Amino acid sequence: MSTAASQTTDITTSPLYNHDLAPASPQQRTWTTYNYAALWVSMSVNILTYMLAASLIQGGMDWKQAVLTVFLGNTIVLAPMLLNSYPGARYGVPFPVLARASFGVLGANVAAVLRALVACGWFGIQTWIGGEAINTLLATLWPSWSTVPHNVAICFMAFWVINLAVILKGIEYIRFLQGISAPILLGVGLLLLGWAYKNAGGFGPMLAAPSKFANTSDFLKFLIPALNGTVGFWSTVSLNIPDFTRFAKDERGQAVGQAIALPITMTLYSFIGVAVTSATVVIYGSAIWDPVQLLARFHSPAAVVISLLAILLATLNVNIGANVVSPANDFSNLWPRKISFKTGGIITCFMGIAMMPWKMLADHRTFIFGWLGGYAAVLGPVAGIMICDFYLVRSKRLVVNDLYLRDGEYEYSRGFNWCALGALALGTAVALIGLLVPSLRFLYDYSWFVGFAVAFVTYMLVMKRR
Repeated sequence: MSTAASQTTDITTSPLYNHDLAPASPQQRTWTTYNYAALWVSMSVNILTYMLAASLIQGGMDWKQAVLTVFLGNTIVLAPMLLNSYPGARYGVPFPVLARASFGVLGANVAAVLRALVACGWFGIQTWIGGEAINTLLATLWPSWSTVPHNVAICFMAFWVINLAVILKGIEYIRFLQGISAPILLGVGLLLLGWAYKNAGGFGPMLAAPSKFANTSDFLKFLIPALNGTVGFWSTVSLNIPDFTRFAKDERGQAVGQAIALPITMTLYSFIGVAVTSATVVIYGSAIWDPVQLLARFHSPAAVVISLLAILLATLNVNIGANVVSPANDFSNLWPRKISFKTGGIITCFMGIAMMPWKMLADHRTFIFGWLGGYAAVLGPVAGIMICDFYLVRSKRLVVNDLYLRDGEYEYSRGFNWCALGALALGTAVALIGLLVPSLRFLYDYSWFVGFAVAFVTYMLVMKRR
């Protein structure tokens, strides 16, 4: 089919189309600068932001090193975030549809499923944290709850059911939650900061814990994978940000909102995690990086109950907004006529259990080096390919109708662009080889950067030859 013909084709009859994946209509484009700033405030002010920063303290950094690492990582990831935001805002298409331009109308399923599986893992992690909060809450109200067999697993499943109920309510309910949760969790953070200030004897003692690294070499061995993990933390949303920017009222507004809110909010809330965790070293003699476990040590039942309820609400919001919207669309992209947004969300819920989040949160090294570093090796190449395709190969030009049609501009070889899939495989392989070859460990420590660069350059070279 020619491009000219595709402009007049009714894409609603295509097997690649459904209502949830359709280009955003002018009536749907209502999100302003404020909405995108609020989105990032609501997603950044969450327990995992706190735990990411706290894990750096537990790993040996002092508070200045940890806060700077978080700020630098989020400033770096802002670049691919804004680059992928633009086509979503300009053309109104979600991530899995945008991926069709570079990977092919069927090959995009590979990129979408990879992103979806990572989101399922995050969904499981957030749900486990929510389950821990419920378990601590019940143990505070009814101490005998602690003796109930499999109490944590029961609470995990209870919070899982709550998440499922919100998904079935739809995306507008998600937007409502985002508006009320961030201030609540910010309040919990300030409560913990106040508690730490009082019990540690002020900011001087609580921030006095020195770096545990004996020399610069030891510091860099931890800094490099930590920075990579910090970038990997939001590398997920840097791919599927078009799922949100497709509703932008204007292209500039969404960029300004994100550029202001992401690095600033992440850094400020990370400071709370860093300061409170540093204080636990002074108060308890060891770093406690999980705020739920820290709250369990409080002597005031009222403070514990209020804080845990706030954590539950905020965790629910972030889980749905950051970890369901994308995989729901991604799974829908597999079979648009049969899998709706809600069905994709249900699939995400069950996959979240299968990912066994309790193992990923076993300790800070598993979280940073295993989980964050591992999936960064896969998502970095996807980002490199999509950015190279849109800006260098296509010069920011897309034929929107052809993104929903077979035999159009993005058909490639029976729906697959093998150049993109090859670049993805090569970028991922180079990044992961550091796990197998000790002398090349630096490739894995820089997995997102290595994967991005290798896939970007490979894709550019092979597409130019083609």
